[in-house]
Amino acid sequence: MAEQSESPVESIMEKISEKIHHHESSSSDPESDSDKKPDPSESMKAKIWRLFGREKPVHHVLGGGKPADVFLWRNKKVSAGVLGFVTAIWVLFELIEYHLLTLVCHILILSVALLFLWSNAHTFINKSPPCIPEVHLPEKLVLQVASALCVEINSVFSGLRCVAAGKDLKKFLMVIAGLWVLSIVGTWCHFLTLFYICFVLLHTVPVLYEKYEDKVDPLAEKAMFEIKKQYAVFDAKVLSKIQVASLKAKRV
Repeated sequence: MAEQSESPVESIMEKISEKIHHHESSSSDPESDSDKKPDPSESMKAKIWRLFGREKPVHHVLGGGKPADVFLWRNKKVSAGVLGFVTAIWVLFELIEYHLLTLVCHILILSVALLFLWSNAHTFINKSPPCIPEVHLPEKLVLQVASALCVEINSVFSGLRCVAAGKDLKKFLMVIAGLWVLSIVGTWCHFLTLFYICFVLLHTVPVLYEKYEDKVDPLAEKAMFEIKKQYAVFDAKVLSKIQVASLKAKRV
């Protein structure tokens, strides 16, 4: 009887202890959640300085879509084919010194002659006549390209106008320096060679930067800091005096 009277008491005590333990564990869960700290690597990634202050991936910076896929070698066959085609054009016109009008005329002569012979000789060789497609440029595409070019050219003209107005000395010096460097590069090579160099750089620099951006960005940050430091010294010693002199001349 004593054992039977003790068993209910023991069972009640066990239930009470289980409830206490369950309450303690549930109360300790929010404390453990609050004690969780953010991953330092994620916070470091958020604070990493990116080249040109970008916050988006390289693919999005290049405009996205198929052109960005070609420049970043997403499809190696397509990218290699485009680069090979441009290289062949550069070799034809720059190294072999083939002229554009001559090349177009030779291609048209060969194409028209082959189609003419095939159209007249298909009965003798027991083959069907060639199906010559109708080629025409869509008006909508031509208008879109012309509109885009017009917008870009107008933006360049407006930018040059703002620089020439004398409102921003920093932009004026940057434009003069850029045009001077471009004029020097123009004396070294022809326009087609310059275009080919830029095209090759677009096919190599972005993909290499995307692969090694974690190593490039710290070095670029140091370089930008040094450039800003040197510009601040130049601004304090030269540009500020020029601005003060121009203000005095205006007042006079």
